[in-house]
Amino acid sequence: MEDRTKNNLENTQFFRVQPEPVNGVQKILSVVYEALSEKGYDPVSQIVGYIMSGDPTYVTNYKGARSLIMKVERDELVEEIMRSYIQCHNWSE
Repeated sequence: MEDRTKNNLENTQFFRVQPEPVNGVQKILSVVYEALSEKGYDPVSQIVGYIMSGDPTYVTNYKGARSLIMKVERDELVEEIMRSYIQCHNWSE
């Protein structure tokens, strides 16, 4: 068994990274954005209002958007928005 372990240590393992799937926060923001747009609201202003105040009435009930956004902590929403912004502007490594 020692020879087998020794052989494994001498070989390089190949690690393949799969593209990161859309996470839950991204999906929720997408649904909320779409629902707000379809109802005629300015989605950016409404989402900012929700994040700043914590008042869920900034988000429409249409398509279950209000209950969806309430499943995510507001700081997680800010993190996801910042992550997307940074990636979009090629600031990340």
